[in-house]
Amino acid sequence: MLITEENLMMTIIKTFMDHLRHRDIQGRFQFERYTAVQAFKFRRVQSLILDLKYLLISKPPEWTTALRTKFLEGFYAFLELLKCMQGMDPITRQVGQHIEMEPEWEAAFTLQMKLTHIISMMQDWCSTDEHVLIEAYKQCLAVLTHCHSGFTDGEQPITLTLAGHSVDTIRYCVSQEKVSIHLPVSRLLAGLHALLSKSEVAYKFPELLPFSELSPPMLIEHPLRCLVLCAQVHAGMWRRNGFSLVNQIYYYHNVKCRREMFDKDIVMLQAGASMMDPNHFLMIVLSRFELFQIFGTPDYGKRFRKDSTNKDIVQQNNTLIEEMLHLIIMIVGERFCPGVGQVTAADEIRREIVHQLSIRPMAHSELVKALPEDENKETGMEQVIETIASFKKPGLTGRGLYELKPECAKDFNLFYYHYSRAEQSKAEEAQRKLKRLNEEDTALPPPVLPPFCPLFASLINILQSDVMLCIMGTILQWAVEPNGYSWSEAMLQRVLHLIGMALQEESQHLQNISEDNVLTFTFSEKISRPGEASNTSPSILALLETLQNAAHLEVHKDMIRWILKTFGTIKKIRESSSATVVVETEGNVLEENTRDKDKAERKRKAEIARLRKEKIMAQMSEMQRHFIDENKELFQQSMDELSVSASTSHDNSGPALLDTKMVALGPHQTRFVEQSQLVTCILCQEEQAFHVDSKAMVLAAFIQRSTVFSKNRAKIIQDPDNYDPLFMHPDLACGTHTGSCGHIMHAHCWQRYFDAVQMKEQRRQQRLRVHTSYDVENGEFLCPLCQCLSNTVIPMLPPPRSLYHRLDFSEQPDLAEWVNVTGQQIRVLKELGIEKSADELESSKQTDIPDGFRPAFQPKNPYSDSIKEMLTTFGTATYKVGLNVHPNEQDPRVPIMCWGSCAYTIQTIERILTDEERPLFGNLPCRQDDCLKSLTRFSAAHWTVCPLSVVQKHFSRLFQSIVQQEGSEEAPCILDIDMFHLMVSLVLSFPALQCQDFSGYSLGIGDLHLFHLVTMAHIIQIVLTSSPDDDGMEQECPDGEEEEAALALYRTICQCTGSTMKRWSSGWHLSRAIKTAILPFLRCSALFFHYLNGVPSPTELPVSGLNQIEHLCSFLSLPSNFFNLFKQNPHVTDSLINSWCKHKEMRRYLAAEGAAISYPRESNKLIDLPEDYSSLINQASNFSCPKSGGDKSRAPTLCLVCGAMLCSQSYCCQTDLDGDDVGACTAHTYTCGSGMGIFLRVRECQVLFLAGKTKGCFYPPPYLDDYGETDQGLRRGNPLHLCKERFKKIQKLWQQHSVTEEIGHAQEANQTLAGIEWQHL
Repeated sequence: MLITEENLMMTIIKTFMDHLRHRDIQGRFQFERYTAVQAFKFRRVQSLILDLKYLLISKPPEWTTALRTKFLEGFYAFLELLKCMQGMDPITRQVGQHIEMEPEWEAAFTLQMKLTHIISMMQDWCSTDEHVLIEAYKQCLAVLTHCHSGFTDGEQPITLTLAGHSVDTIRYCVSQEKVSIHLPVSRLLAGLHALLSKSEVAYKFPELLPFSELSPPMLIEHPLRCLVLCAQVHAGMWRRNGFSLVNQIYYYHNVKCRREMFDKDIVMLQAGASMMDPNHFLMIVLSRFELFQIFGTPDYGKRFRKDSTNKDIVQQNNTLIEEMLHLIIMIVGERFCPGVGQVTAADEIRREIVHQLSIRPMAHSELVKALPEDENKETGMEQVIETIASFKKPGLTGRGLYELKPECAKDFNLFYYHYSRAEQSKAEEAQRKLKRLNEEDTALPPPVLPPFCPLFASLINILQSDVMLCIMGTILQWAVEPNGYSWSEAMLQRVLHLIGMALQEESQHLQNISEDNVLTFTFSEKISRPGEASNTSPSILALLETLQNAAHLEVHKDMIRWILKTFGTIKKIRESSSATVVVETEGNVLEENTRDKDKAERKRKAEIARLRKEKIMAQMSEMQRHFIDENKELFQQSMDELSVSASTSHDNSGPALLDTKMVALGPHQTRFVEQSQLVTCILCQEEQAFHVDSKAMVLAAFIQRSTVFSKNRAKIIQDPDNYDPLFMHPDLACGTHTGSCGHIMHAHCWQRYFDAVQMKEQRRQQRLRVHTSYDVENGEFLCPLCQCLSNTVIPMLPPPRSLYHRLDFSEQPDLAEWVNVTGQQIRVLKELGIEKSADELESSKQTDIPDGFRPAFQPKNPYSDSIKEMLTTFGTATYKVGLNVHPNEQDPRVPIMCWGSCAYTIQTIERILTDEERPLFGNLPCRQDDCLKSLTRFSAAHWTVCPLSVVQKHFSRLFQSIVQQEGSEEAPCILDIDMFHLMVSLVLSFPALQCQDFSGYSLGIGDLHLFHLVTMAHIIQIVLTSSPDDDGMEQECPDGEEEEAALALYRTICQCTGSTMKRWSSGWHLSRAIKTAILPFLRCSALFFHYLNGVPSPTELPVSGLNQIEHLCSFLSLPSNFFNLFKQNPHVTDSLINSWCKHKEMRRYLAAEGAAISYPRESNKLIDLPEDYSSLINQASNFSCPKSGGDKSRAPTLCLVCGAMLCSQSYCCQTDLDGDDVGACTAHTYTCGSGMGIFLRVRECQVLFLAGKTKGCFYPPPYLDDYGETDQGLRRGNPLHLCKERFKKIQKLWQQHSVTEEIGHAQEANQTLAGIEWQHL
């Protein structure tokens, strides 16, 4: 209606043209330099194109006379617009010096891109009505003729003669004259010409069409010049024209423009060639490519080679020949445009996808980008993709990929016209590799093509034309004599492809020919004839047979063999039935001879390779014997050492050790001598074993504060300078985690490396200093080998407990006696006071000092100065990071933080192994295993570099938290102590007291009794915090001795607390609950003592379940019925239970005034995310900024740790943190994750990792569309669903404390991340 009544189409186009007033002399658009102002003005004009698109978006269901008239008026106006674009921005080849200023080109291509869909829609409208199509075609031809009127002015007419044919044309050199890439009128005519064929109007109403007026040479002239320009640019002839031309060529072939540019130029050449003598057409093509002399003059190539030494010109000509042959392949082979070939639009898109997937498997989004879109931004891919490709779902990384089905490989065309050179090379490599995998020959023959439409049917004659045969024969002749001519393998490859196409075409004709028709395509006959240039010129077939055995053409042999085989097949079909047998025999003989020659050649080469290999091996063997003879003494010494070490290892790990059960601690601890291990420094490559008196070897390590296992995120250390970290609360509110990449260095090598890193950062100018992935001022550096973020080093040590062992007497004290003696020793130290000197101690007469206890004794430190320095370095780093304070190696809290880090790291590893149902031992990666071993042994040795009195005071306080003594300060309630942290601290601080005990009590018995004490306290802790299960699990067996003991303990606790706790239904349920709750403690203890004492791990330990308890009890010297701990020492245990239960804090817990942590503690997980991403979008859309009076947040961000929604990247929610303005997310990390956070930016569908104020990175979200792809930025708009595997991966990164490491790697890989101000997010 708008077109008919308002003539809106004409109005819009005229308005558009009025705004583009700048024209050149010929009336073509001339754009000013494309500045920001010009771009803005141009964008305003472009809005008119959208109005035009709105008009044309729906094709008319039926045409009226008025609509035809008005549409054609608008179409004529549109032709005037295209006429102003025809030939705009002409360019001339720059010779001599480089162009000074890049010419304007962007505006013209912007206009072309905007009009692409309009041109396509105009053609779609024309295709729906025959009258409109004919009138549009006539008018378009008239406009094109007008554009070309006088195109021979100044261009001399010449006559070309080749292979007995002559053609009159003009002398025109693209490399010397002006040429334009913008030919919209020619291309519109090409589109309409194809529609005439598709709609069969050309056959119904030939009298109405101006075919007699057509001048085919005029039609092909400008598109051919444009394609020659592209070829010359590829050949490097237009280098001096700058990047503007390179960009124009890129967009000419680009998926956004090619449908109405490059593709239509090919169609126009096909239309022109179909109306011309093929020989004439090819001669004009040779002339425009400036190659006519090479093929038109006998022996021109040989003379050219002798006369000229300019390799650039030789290379240019080779490239031009390759491009010309490729153009001929495209003209004859590209039939998948409806109207050109007998195909549909679905066939066209199917072929496009086949060739994209032939390069490599592709994601849905990649395919969509590689395919042209219509006016509705649709590609039509969904209609055909299922028939040609199978979808492969993504794993934990990457995207879902479409893989080409094997049966579609036959449709692959190596010279597909939409391939760039790089894509063609990749596709060729991929297809050859596939054929090798399938054990097929690597020939890539041309596919069988659909037939041409009748209007284009004569195109196939190009393949059998005399000029084409001349070109083929010439190039094959060059290949036969490789030393005589300048040629390339790419040239030969294209000729072979053309021969293959011709043979495929002839084969199809033979299959489809009927009795009445005469076969006109006789390519096989023509290539059998000798050349007409001279009597000695061999036939193309003879040249191919010669090339089959050429040594320098190994890659193309399979293709030549395929051509000869296909030729033989066609020959058989063509021969009469009487001669069939003879021909078959000849063909078979030829084929067998060829095959026999190939086999003989392969056998000969294999034999040569075998002899060469044998010769090399013999030489190597001789050299080895010679070397051994010269170094007999050295080899004898090495063999002796090997035999000794083998016997030693056999003694230590022989059957005797394997048969015994492993015991990790106590008097019956398995004695195992750890072999000295040689390690290599990654910096100096020197090997060294780590001993107590040698240079220190260290592991790069990263210490970080952690709330991953926190049960109380609201608890924050308010005053770290005065905070006492001795007792870790069971809520594990904030721990110190240590991780390592496992790479080993000498301490002095590391120190030099770190000093160099510091110096480099100090030398860096202030203006260049950006936030890097590491903060040198904070002690951070990257591991020299793997670039993993680190902030300290852990010294590697031999098992430290073996250094403190003195003579063990056979009789060791029981628990009661040991507790009594240890209590006396602590009391003596307290009474004497740590400030008294040794002289005062000797002069004072103390009567109550236990026998053998020497409080004045100061043990000698067994470690070298290098190791002592590293012990101090790592201890100070743990203290600094763990408490977030300034380093102070004299602070008494340093050893406490080291013990805490050891305990927390072990708990972390155990929790991860449990959650993933992996074995406790033998399943850790080397780097984690080395880290735990080094961390445990460091923590056990650290007391040697601390003042003895400080460690003794810590032990005293720790011991008194379990064994209450008169006059001691009030210890925390056992419900407020994490028992594993307590046990680790007690065991690691005990040597400071035991080193002054010369009574004969061993260190091992102390470890055992301390472990038993803490285990009993943990059992009481579990009973007090457990409640009977409500799940109603049925009792599996009647109560036995163990269950009765559990009930007796329960009654004792009830009696001591004076309260009536919930009753258990049976001893079996109580015993099972205690076993389940104590299991994590036992597993952590097993890991700790395994690494501390170097005892091999127990075999046959189940992966999960309560069956582990029996094995763990055996390994940890616990009775299998651990309730017997209470029975063995009733006097001590009763008083202990009484003291624990009578604590004043206990009454508050029992009265339900305080919430106690129950056991086993559940693993923390990231929050549950909805399955459908739209739920999150709805949640975010309802979120208002908390500080802006109800305004919607621009960047709502969800904390994946606690579920809080935050207003990120906004000034309104910035807060002050340690003197810096930080965004809501950064501030939240310090309250929720001790400086580390994981967030989901809802509107961008992007996961954000933050660590501190200066580090962060973006991470792929766990939401995928149906094609297995993420949509960061929500640009594609496909529905997104939660991928649980990917979310688990993010959760695993968080639980393993690998987020900071991930950020470091991301920032090193992508330097743009360093420029983002993460603190403002």
